[in-house]
Order: sequence, then C-alpha cells, then structure tokens
Amino acid sequence: MSDVIETPEARLKRLRMRSWRRGTKEMDMVLGPYADANLAQMDEATLTLYDALLDEYDPDLYLWVSGARPCPPEYLDLLAIIAAFARTRRPGA
Repeated sequence: MSDVIETPEARLKRLRMRSWRRGTKEMDMVLGPYADANLAQMDEATLTLYDALLDEYDPDLYLWVSGARPCPPEYLDLLAIIAAFARTRRPGA
C-alpha cells in the first residue's frame, strides 16, 4: 500500500467539510463559518491543531467553546479565537 500525500488544497477542503458536517447543527454553525473565513490564512501549526480539534466530540466542543466547561490547555487559545468569532456572528451581537 502506498502512502498518499494530501495536497494543501485537499487538506483545506477536508477541514472545511469536517467543520460544516459535525453531527450537531450548533457546532456546524460555529465551526463552518470560522473555517470558511480562516483556514486559508492559518499556519501549519494552527492547521494541525485545528485538525486535531475536529477529532473531539461535539458535546465537548460545544461546552468548551461556550465556556460552560474548561477546555484542554492545548486548545485554549484556538477555542478563544473561535468563540470570539462565533460571538461576532450572532444576531444582535
């Protein structure tokens, strides 16, 4: 079996799709717009961290991004940015 190398374009497309098709509508609406607006500008380290974040369970992600539960330290800065982005998109925000 040969190892397939993912192109940068394919990676962004995969991450965008995983952001919009989370399994819960709440996280679709948080991560989808964030991915659309920010993935292309992320550096390699942030893309890798975001990719790992997408492996987390939606119920946990929702509690972390909403501030209802502390998130793991490795995601703290990224989730603060995502939460701030989501707040700017809320009607009346």
